[in-house]
Amino acid sequence: MLEDKEKWNKKYLEFPMPEGTSKILEKYVDNAKVGQAIDIACGTGRNAHFLADKGFLVDAVDFSDYALERVRKSSTIKKIEADLDKYNIAPKKYDLIVNINYLNRRLVSQMKDALKENGIIVFETFIVAHGDYGHETMNLDYLLRKNELLHSFIGLDIIYYEERDDVNLRGEKVRIASLVAKK
Repeated sequence: MLEDKEKWNKKYLEFPMPEGTSKILEKYVDNAKVGQAIDIACGTGRNAHFLADKGFLVDAVDFSDYALERVRKSSTIKKIEADLDKYNIAPKKYDLIVNINYLNRRLVSQMKDALKENGIIVFETFIVAHGDYGHETMNLDYLLRKNELLHSFIGLDIIYYEERDDVNLRGEKVRIASLVAKK
């Protein structure tokens, strides 16, 4: 467990997260009722800060204490240091769930259960590109398969879904899946 925490701390140190809010969150945040939100794998808080500024009460969850130290102190942001391989999301608690650039399949069904009625989920992460882009292959456990994200949230009303080419923080071409859905 300590090794995992050190790995994430090193990642945030070597590859600082961008300051700006996720574009998909900016575009679809108004679909959610302002209330309780969770930012899963929040990193240094770029999306949690945005949500707090919009009036949400935000649970900002990450395993990296280094990253969480950079999440601003606020009465509307609750920092939660947790190993997401063991963390459980409270049922029927959230008006908005945000999951950007992170995949833990164990949490998908918990996310659906954690949404309040009419709650919104904004989920965006990487898809297997089968080496199409000539850079080092990531662990496939942390990459979605084609249409997997869409199928994972069947039962919710899909507001938006797309799979597209993009560029990661290192400037490498990657495949991304984006989903916005409502309970």
